[in-house]
Amino acid sequence: MVSRPTYLFFCLLLSGALLCWKSHSTPLPAPPTRLAQAAPGGNPGGNTNPPANPPANNAPNPLDTAPTTQPRVHDPAIASEDGVFYVFSTGPGLVIHTSKDLIHWQRAGRVFENPLLWAQQAVPGFKDYIWAPDIAFFNGKWHLYYSVSTFGKNLSAIGVATNETLDPAKPHYRWVDEGLVFASKPGDDFNAIDPNVVFDADGHLWLDFGSFWSGIKLRRLDEKTGKLSAQDTRLYALASRPHQGGIEGSVEAPFIIRQGEFYYLFVSFDFCCRGVNSTYNIRVGRAPRIDGPYVDRDGKPLLDGGGTLLVGTQGTTIGPGHCSVLRHNTGDFLVYHFYDGTSRGRPAIQVRPLHWTPDGWPQVEPPLQAKE
Repeated sequence: MVSRPTYLFFCLLLSGALLCWKSHSTPLPAPPTRLAQAAPGGNPGGNTNPPANPPANNAPNPLDTAPTTQPRVHDPAIASEDGVFYVFSTGPGLVIHTSKDLIHWQRAGRVFENPLLWAQQAVPGFKDYIWAPDIAFFNGKWHLYYSVSTFGKNLSAIGVATNETLDPAKPHYRWVDEGLVFASKPGDDFNAIDPNVVFDADGHLWLDFGSFWSGIKLRRLDEKTGKLSAQDTRLYALASRPHQGGIEGSVEAPFIIRQGEFYYLFVSFDFCCRGVNSTYNIRVGRAPRIDGPYVDRDGKPLLDGGGTLLVGTQGTTIGPGHCSVLRHNTGDFLVYHFYDGTSRGRPAIQVRPLHWTPDGWPQVEPPLQAKE
């Protein structure tokens, strides 16, 4: 039997990159979106995101600038500005792709050209391979949250960078790293990666995050600085899973939106990064308050391992997960990565219109596809 650290490393050799965005067949000019919507002991098997020093064949090719319908992107975040869509994803310096139709994507450089010295000091072994961003527009600036870690450990940190525009052709385009937002360390029961930021109905800003260990957590942020609030310093628990029976506490990649009277928490269960053997799947629960308690459609608390299945493996669409929801005036869309069973488990993108049932639960339509 292969040990877990060895097995996970091998799995990462099979995985490429994915992304989460919303798709439509024509360009959708719009004001900046996406606006921020309104764990005891460590788990030695946590952090299913790519390692800080991935194998060369897992890294995006810097020469790969040709338009493609399936760019290699992992842990994506999406935003739009002036009719152009921007995807930020895991990779050296945080990789950028752009699109005008949400179907054909082109590599467009990276956020950070220089090393993050504070991150190297905070997380020994970190080599500027930055994970799992999330992006939101507030206070007149884009705020790009990102993860700093090393594989299988919870010595991790979440940072943030800001920019007035996403368009590199504009004179005031400049990413400014604002540094540390929140961190975890050995002995903590949580892992500070996979950030997502969201405004509640009262205009308060929140950071949800987490991967393995004791699950998904929530911290209040300051709306002016985008960093931790001094008014509310509590660490809220939103979702967790057992560590027995091969589950190993596998819940991560949270994403919260507000719909009607409820907040909906989307998470990924089980294991990514195993190619055709990946078991990732997307779950959801809801709560009347942003800090919970979240329950699934059957009433089971997400803190007790609950979560209604939204998308799972189907045919050659294997291990869908790490989703996000992009809300637009054309509707809502669920976007996630999966492993393509027709291409030896190559990671790929799937975008599905997202609707809401009469009793207020999300459901997806068949995937969108480029016209032949």
